[in-house]
Formats: sequence, C-alpha cells, structure tokens
Amino acid sequence: MQDLTDRLAAELKARRLSMTIEEACKVSSFVGRMPTPLELHLFDTMWSEHCSYKSSRKHLATLPKSAPQVVLGPGEDAGIVAFTEEGGVRWDIVLAHESHNHPSQVLPVEGAATGVGGIVRDVYCMGARVIGVMDLLRFGPPSSQSSRAVARGVVQGVWQYGNALGVPNLGGDTVFHEGYESNCLVNVVSIGLVRRDRIVHSFVPRAARRVPYVLILVGKPTDATGFGGATFASADLDAQGGMGAVQVADPFLKRVVSEANARALDMLFERGIEFGFKDLGAGGIACVSSEMASHGGMGIELWLDRVPVSVQGLPPEVVACAETQERFGLAVPQDVAYDVVQIYNEEFELPRLHPGAGASIVGRFTNDKTYLVLHGGSQVACAPVDAITEGISHDRPAVAAAAGSPDPAARPVDPPADLVKMALSAAGVSRAPLCSFYDSEVQGVTHLRPGEADAAVIVPVPGSRAGLAVSGDGNPFYGALDPYLGGAHAVGEAFRNVVATGATPLAATDCLNYGNPENPEVMWQFQRGVEGIADACRALAIAGGDSLPIVSGNVSFYNQNSAGVSIPPSPIVAVFGRLDDFAKARDISLKRPGDLLVLVGARADELGGGLYYRECLGFMGGSVPEFRGGTELAMAGLVLDWIGRGIVRASHDVSDGGAAFAALEMVFASGPWNGLGARLDIARDPVLLYSETPGYLLEIAPGDLPALSGLPVPARVIGEVVPSFTMSGNGWELDLSGLYPAWRDRLAAMVWREE
Repeated sequence: MQDLTDRLAAELKARRLSMTIEEACKVSSFVGRMPTPLELHLFDTMWSEHCSYKSSRKHLATLPKSAPQVVLGPGEDAGIVAFTEEGGVRWDIVLAHESHNHPSQVLPVEGAATGVGGIVRDVYCMGARVIGVMDLLRFGPPSSQSSRAVARGVVQGVWQYGNALGVPNLGGDTVFHEGYESNCLVNVVSIGLVRRDRIVHSFVPRAARRVPYVLILVGKPTDATGFGGATFASADLDAQGGMGAVQVADPFLKRVVSEANARALDMLFERGIEFGFKDLGAGGIACVSSEMASHGGMGIELWLDRVPVSVQGLPPEVVACAETQERFGLAVPQDVAYDVVQIYNEEFELPRLHPGAGASIVGRFTNDKTYLVLHGGSQVACAPVDAITEGISHDRPAVAAAAGSPDPAARPVDPPADLVKMALSAAGVSRAPLCSFYDSEVQGVTHLRPGEADAAVIVPVPGSRAGLAVSGDGNPFYGALDPYLGGAHAVGEAFRNVVATGATPLAATDCLNYGNPENPEVMWQFQRGVEGIADACRALAIAGGDSLPIVSGNVSFYNQNSAGVSIPPSPIVAVFGRLDDFAKARDISLKRPGDLLVLVGARADELGGGLYYRECLGFMGGSVPEFRGGTELAMAGLVLDWIGRGIVRASHDVSDGGAAFAALEMVFASGPWNGLGARLDIARDPVLLYSETPGYLLEIAPGDLPALSGLPVPARVIGEVVPSFTMSGNGWELDLSGLYPAWRDRLAAMVWREE
C-alpha cells in the first residue's frame, strides 16, 4: 500500500495535479489498481472545486430554488423560468451564470472572450436562442498600470466575442477595488429564449436503454488549449505556471455552429426523436461524456481515435480533458446519427470553415454504468461513471473573521464638494465609455439600454408586449465588512434595480467569488454570504411561491494574490423580472420641471462601506446597512403599483451615495441638453444625504402624487425637478455644466489613457 501511495504522490507531483494524495488513493480504490494517466487527469478535473463543488455543495443546498414560475432549476447547464404565452406558444427564459476569473487575469482578452463563449454555449444547449449577455467585472484600482491593462483586455475580449456573435450586451456592473489587483473577476450571465415544447436536456434520454445511442462531437478539432482548465480555476493562481489552461475562442465559427445546432435540433424535434445535448466546457470531452451518461443512468464507451484533433500525437489525457472551445456533444439514436453528422459537415460545411472542424461519432452509450475509454487499441480508462460525476465532499472548518471599524466620530458635510468627489471617483463615474464598446441593440430586442435605467429591458418574444428586465450586482465594500450583508444586499440591489423599471422579479442567478476555502476565515465568509443570499431570496418572494428562486449559478474559489491575501467576499447576483407591457418600463432620467422627487424608504445611520465614507472621508469601515426583507418587499410592492398606475415618471433605486447621489445620477441621465436639475429639501446631514439604506427615488407630477400617509413604508417629498442643469439644496448649489463632461468621460481617462 505504501508503494502505491508513493507512486501516486510522484504522479501527482510530476503531472502537477491538484487532487490530494487521499483523493488519489480513493481513485485507486475505484479502479482497483494504479490509475492510468487519463484516469488521474479525469478525476482531478471532475473532482475539482470548479466541477464538483466539493467544499460548497452542502451550503448551496440551502439556497431556495423552487417557485411556480421555475420550469427547470439548478442541475443542468442552465435554469429555465416561465415567461409568457404568445400565439398559443409558451415561451420560457433560459438563464446561466459563470465565472472565468483566473484565465482572464492571465490572458485578459482570451480569458474574457472564452468566458462569454462558455456561458452562451450553456444556453444554446438547452435548445434556446441567446438573446443577451451581461458581464459583471471586478478590477484593481485604475491607478495601477497592471489593473488598467487587465481591464482593457477583459473589455476587449467581451466586446470582440459578443459583438461578433451577434448577441446584445445588456450591461452588468464594474467595480474597482484594490483587493482585485492580482485577481480580477469576470462573471458572465447569458440569457436565452426557448419554446416550452423545445426544451433540450443535457443527458442521454431513457430511450437509450432500449435502442443504441451514440455520442456525436461537434465543433472545432480538439487541441491542447484549456488542458487542466477546471483545476486551473480550482487552485491558487500563482501556483499554476504557464498559460496552457487558457482556452482560445472563435466567435465566427460559434455563430455558424449555433445555426447548424438549431437546424439539427429542429430535425430531431420534427421526427419526434429523443436526444441529449450538452456543451463542452470544463473538462472537455471527459466531462460531457461522463455527465451525459451518468445523469441518464447509463455508461459510455468512448473512442478517442475518432476525435478530430488539430495536432497529431496528443496523449489520451489531453484529447479527453482539453477544453478546446466551440464544441458540443449530442446523444442521438445510432440510426439517425448519419443524418445529424450530414447537417454539420455537408449542409453547413463546417470542415470548410475551419480545418478539422465538423461532426464525428466518438462513442456509444452502454447499460453497464461503466466509463470506458479506448485509444490506439488500448483501454486507457475504466471506472464507475457515477464515481466520476458524483465527486467528493469536504466539510471545511469555518472561523469568524475580525469585525470592521466603528463609524467615525466626525462626519463633515459639504454637498457640492462631496458630490464632485463621488461623481469623479472610480465608483461614481459614468460607465458609458466601457459600454460604448458593446453592441446592446443587435437583434433589435432592446428597449432600455444599459445606463438608461437601473436595469436593461428587452422585448424577447416577437409580437408580445412582455418585457424582460435584467440586472446584476454585488458590493465588495459591504462584503469586506460583513459577509452576510454582502450576500443579502447583492440580492437586494439587483432586485431593486429590476423593480425600479416596473418589472416583477421572477428569478435570480448567483456567482460566488471567494478566496481559498481551506482557509477557515474564507470558508466562514462563504458560508455567511450564502446565508445572506438565501435569507434575502426567501424574503423577496414577489412573483409567487415562498422565495425568489436561484435557478443557476457558479462558485469560484482560490481567488487570492501571491501573498495568500484573498479578494474581498464577492457574491454577485443577477435578477430577472417581467413587465406585462414593456412600454410602461421606467428609466432614471428626469422628465419635467416642477415634478416632485419622492423618497421611498426611511434613512438610517448606515454609511459603512458607502461612497461617502470611502471618497469623502477616506474611511473604509462603519456600519453596513441592515437587510430588512419585509421593508424591501413592501417598498417593491408600492413602487410596482405606482408604476403600473402611471404615477411614476422616472425611477431610481437608492444605493451608492444615498439619496443625494441618486438625484445627481437622475440629473446626469437627463443630460445638459434638457436643461433639468434637482433641488433637494434635505438638511446638511450625512445620514439624510448619503445613507445607503435601501430605497427608491421617484419623479411624480404634483397632480398625480398619492396620499403619503397610511402607506406600508415611509415616503416623503424631498425635492423637485428644476429648469436648470444644477443640483441644489438648503444653502448650497452646484452648477453641473463642467462636472457632467468630466463625469461622462473620466473612466476613459482612468483606464484607456496612454501609458
């Protein structure tokens, strides 16, 4: 036994695998011998944090996932939510959310591009048409040359891939924080539209137990790119030498493959054939083949010699586990396999578009639940398929981290100077220079573009009035001070953004970005963040059921620098909502002089982690706003009712910088060309002006103002729209004619300036 342990330890070291010696011994017990190189790489990939969720699975089980509108929750490549019915057809929204952090830090352009490519494949393989993406980005401070370079590369990768693919970018958010200096975050959301009767599942169907089914590999020829990518994403960044784990994207080939996929799926549906369809992401062919078999209750015999490769002589572990992009797997009956292959290779001529591209039959499904891989006439892997896919579980210890600093004793207030500092900070400047790289209107479905409202709004179903509002958020400044509230407010902020447009939130997705889970303090941060998300989702059940359901998501661990210092706890949540009539959606721009500004929600002394403390006082501590689920729900109900009744002309949630900064953003959204501004009737009090206690700021015509007494939540008039491009208050005024262009253009100067 000791000899086997020594041999395993030597192999792990020589192959730079991430699994522990205990895990390797468990693999050996499954196969009954010394594992082959392919088996070691296969289990190393499938048992990685990225694929198996071995440290997080039990905590993720506490998240609410069900509601009447959920068609398909977590478990497959994407979640699905009921949306609308038009012309007798039920249409559903497909939602996926992933991270591509480590590759984007190492090779920003390629890493971000393949992050977009991977997440849209997750949606395509559910049978859907991709109708939008969002990118939620985290970078180090713009003062850092390396952070600027990463930011520029990531944005380039996102726009080059998404624009070429013809998918609208619906925004997201971008945060700068010194904690991301050596470990950026690139989280990407993909949104799709699918007919209820055309939903596809990612496993071999039950019919395969009666008739022969084969696996068809579609797309680019396999090469060594991305080999070890899943384990690369499941270990310390600095522990991974080289760049072989970063994939290479090809959006133009993807676009053609996507059309060919649609044609193949149409043919299969028209013939009434049961099939499975899954994208090749982490773990490559090994992952897709084992998961399609195991989740369908079957085994598989895989023929690596039939896998098209772009480089001859690749070892079997590379052919099986490399994460070459733009590939899919189809499980179809053997007697229709040729027809499917013909669509890709002859009708769409994939081999002419890219050398070696196309469709090939590379395996057959079996009833014995064994994962068998053949290469060069030899057996190179043989293991129970369920052992591969079920993974393992680690019960990591958790220890509470130290608490943050109390609020400062002195909090001077100078509204004109404070607002200028906030507006020109990395957190407060316009994101328009970044969004200008993205095409938000391709496909012609966008009603409210990124930056025009708190959430983007699209009209995805032709002929329907139903609108879809999408928003994503996460505040690392809150998470660093209180991980629980960081999680809860990630849900709350995205929820309010959707509500502010007039949409009823239907579902959410999450991406949980943390440091090394083997560090007890990091594990505690993660657990508390998940608890915050779960509690917030249960509190915000507004569309039916007992929660706002989480239908898709991802965990990204080992985000830390070379000194072992983790990123701030960074749970990022996206929320999706429905409007019965997209024309009723509200943006944030002011409309008419003399209209009233109504603040919904009481102000509390909760400025910790906020824009005022950070930018005006240079202070990073304090009391983070409490999450009050009942109040959030009551405020949302009030705002949705008023928007539905046509009372609200403009709507903006209160978050970064409090009510004063929310008003400034509404003025900026109107632009100097409209000559509108805001006068606030608020005392020079930091709590009243800058508290980030959640709320809404609404523009309402004086004659439409409802009675503000007897409401379920506090609401009061705090100012009015004025016919001059200014911000003013009790004894102060700020001319915005010079500040506006600086605010609009400053991000470009910060990030895209000449080095």
